[in-house]
Amino acid sequence: MDDRLRFGLVVPKRHARRSVTRSLIKRQGRTAFASCAEQLVAGDWLLRLRSPYPIDQFPSAASVALQDRVRDELQALFVGASRASAPASVRKSTRA
Repeated sequence: MDDRLRFGLVVPKRHARRSVTRSLIKRQGRTAFASCAEQLVAGDWLLRLRSPYPIDQFPSAASVALQDRVRDELQALFVGASRASAPASVRKSTRA
C-alpha cells in the first residue's frame, strides 16, 4: 500500500474570478494541508472550492480579512478531516 499523502486543489474561475484570489486560496490550502499532514491518513486528498467568497464582503483579493477567513475555514476543515480519518482506537482515547 502506498503510504504517501498527495494533495490537489480545484479552485474554479466561476467561484474566484480574480487570479489573485485563486492563488491566495491555493497558497492557504497548501499551508493548511502541510500543518495537518501528520494527522491525516495516507492517500489522495482533494480540496475543491464549492461556493464563491462574496466580492462585496471582500473587495480586495489580497485583503487581510479574506486571508484570515480562508485560513480559518481551511484549518477547521483539515482538523475535522484529521479527526475523521484517525483510527477508531485513537478517536476513543482522545475523547473526554
